[in-house]
Amino acid sequence: MLTQEIKKYIEKSVLCWLATSDEENMPNVSPKEVFTFYDEEFIIIANIASPKSVHNIMKNSKVCVSFIDVFVQKGFQLKGNARIVRKSDSEFEVLVQPLLKMTKGKYPFANIIKIRVEKAKKIIAPSYMLYPETTEKEQVESAKKLYNAQE
Repeated sequence: MLTQEIKKYIEKSVLCWLATSDEENMPNVSPKEVFTFYDEEFIIIANIASPKSVHNIMKNSKVCVSFIDVFVQKGFQLKGNARIVRKSDSEFEVLVQPLLKMTKGKYPFANIIKIRVEKAKKIIAPSYMLYPETTEKEQVESAKKLYNAQE
């Protein structure tokens, strides 16, 4: 399910957005800074400060994760089922390793949100569709100017 292209965009993305909904189907979207892929079908997210996301997942496991490369303005939307992996769970020690590598131990987290990806859809900025001749290089240059940034 997680193609090399999806993995590439995960590695290039600074944040992802996790969408959950509670038992009354009230949606909640929150940014997550520490996330990566695990194996070929899972996204793992460090629960640094996400009590609402965890509460919602306990009530409704269906979630959506989105991420983009902000310069290229392309990425993916992934849908699936999530569960909370606690420190006491046998798989925690394996799953925590790539997340600890990312945080260098600077951000403590109590548990991990593990998402089995079931559907994937590309996210592409509308400018690519409105102006099909747009190249990724042009998009990057435009984004750098707009945000006064350097890649």
